[in-house]
Amino acid sequence: MRYDLILFDNDGVLVDSEPLSNRLLAAYLTELGHPTSYEDSIRDYMGSAMHRIHELVLERTGRRLPEDFDDVFHARVFAAFERELRPVAGADGVLEKLAADRVPYCVASSGSHERIRVGHRATGLDRWFDEGRVFSSQDVGRGKPAPDLFLYAAERMGVAPDRCLVVEDSPLGVQAAVAAGMDVYGFTAMTPAERLAGANQLFSTMGELADLLV
Repeated sequence: MRYDLILFDNDGVLVDSEPLSNRLLAAYLTELGHPTSYEDSIRDYMGSAMHRIHELVLERTGRRLPEDFDDVFHARVFAAFERELRPVAGADGVLEKLAADRVPYCVASSGSHERIRVGHRATGLDRWFDEGRVFSSQDVGRGKPAPDLFLYAAERMGVAPDRCLVVEDSPLGVQAAVAAGMDVYGFTAMTPAERLAGANQLFSTMGELADLLV
């Protein structure tokens, strides 16, 4: 293994939540008078922390989202997670292999701690992640594309940035990993390869990732 720590993004990499959450986000923004298609949501918000949604809407429209926007949106997302969420195909196998090989890993997500936990419980991935392996943009001042979250997670795990590999599926996440001085593998299942051009390697299935991690 060339790396001392594997940092996984969560949404779209471990849990197949991006279709669900972006469908709901587009619908809610449209409901609030900010017409947004599913494709718009994927392009503009995939991989971002909640504060970025507020900032972009304000920048583009001059209007602030409601104060309860985050609470309402998360309630809708969590309900959908409980009904429909599945793990990304092959993610469980990759985590099982890392655990068996005693390779340190963690999750570093733009989502809140609650969102991460709800998703992991719904998909059964919670068995791979104790509290010490879960890091959220809530833990730092700035979310992706700033490097803060990845640097914080690496520091807490006791690994130097240049010994870390990030697994990401969003352009914002790739930018954050590069800014942190970490290698990054880009998952192209939902994101066109050209949008992840800054990644060291690209892969389209978790089986490919498992081979790359050998």
